[in-house]
Amino acid sequence: MATTTATTPVPALTDEASAKGLFAERARWRWPEVAYWVVIVGCIFAFPTHLMLIAQVLITGLFAVSFDLLVGYAGIASLGQAAFFGVGAYAAGLIAHDGWSEPFTGLLAGALAAGVLGFIFSILVARLHGIALLMITFGVGLLVYEAAHSAHGITGGDDGLSVGNLSPIFGLFPFDFLGHTAVVYSLVVVFLAYLFARLVVNSPFGLELKGIRENVRRVPAIGIPLGYRYMVAFTVSAILAGLAGALLAQITGTVALGFLSFDRSSSVLIMVILGGIGTLFGPLIGAGLYMVAQDRLANLNPVYWNFYIGLMLVLVVLFARGGIVGGIERLEGVIRTKWTRR
Repeated sequence: MATTTATTPVPALTDEASAKGLFAERARWRWPEVAYWVVIVGCIFAFPTHLMLIAQVLITGLFAVSFDLLVGYAGIASLGQAAFFGVGAYAAGLIAHDGWSEPFTGLLAGALAAGVLGFIFSILVARLHGIALLMITFGVGLLVYEAAHSAHGITGGDDGLSVGNLSPIFGLFPFDFLGHTAVVYSLVVVFLAYLFARLVVNSPFGLELKGIRENVRRVPAIGIPLGYRYMVAFTVSAILAGLAGALLAQITGTVALGFLSFDRSSSVLIMVILGGIGTLFGPLIGAGLYMVAQDRLANLNPVYWNFYIGLMLVLVVLFARGGIVGGIERLEGVIRTKWTRR
């Protein structure tokens, strides 16, 4: 007599399990992302005479990440991101200038000041779209720039603001002229801020932002309020930009009007395009490439170095869709396809 054996059915994945798998996949570290941090640490040991440049590359990368969070994930076009960068720098600089030299307080002050400004203007941003949004962010940048320019008694105006000497970190690590403490300090702060940004974009809130970016008209139909999401994204982006500005003010010891200039806002746009919009770690790579190219090209040709930056941008846009990260992903896909065929 034949017997039959019962087989236990494989349980289907629940919606909760599927969601967890989706977010786990989104939060997975990509190898170019890991490689960036490995290369940065390697450069600290390989180029001990360029530590201040490495620190500035890290800080500019954080500034680019703040902009990518805004335009690459929320789809909010901005021409005034430098306003929050400069406000954070001036907040940290003024605190140190008035005698409070503890560095972490300055960072918190810079991030808080930029966050408050970002929250105030996010109320306007949440009500606008398209070209009106571009104009309001551009206007914000001009307003903050002219305010700092005219408040000579507070900001120093065209002369800038001297930050002064900061206290040693934890009372053990003083800031030196060569930048040994500055580069490690910048690395730790930027890495922690980047982890926070990763947490934001890989959360359900980050998924909502991407949905808004992809189709701003359909998202409200499924019950996601646009205004609130825009306000949060704009404020978080401002906080990260202010943190970057405060950090740069601390390690350079000065704050200038250039921190608030439109050139800084346009430069960060170039960095994000070079690295890859909407990738978060792409702007880190784009900022590094831009800063190193600027440093080298300015030495080779101090007058026309912008021509080569423009040429590099045109080539990336024409032949590397999605920036450097997009090019790497396509190359990786080609290699994987050929390997599979073999």
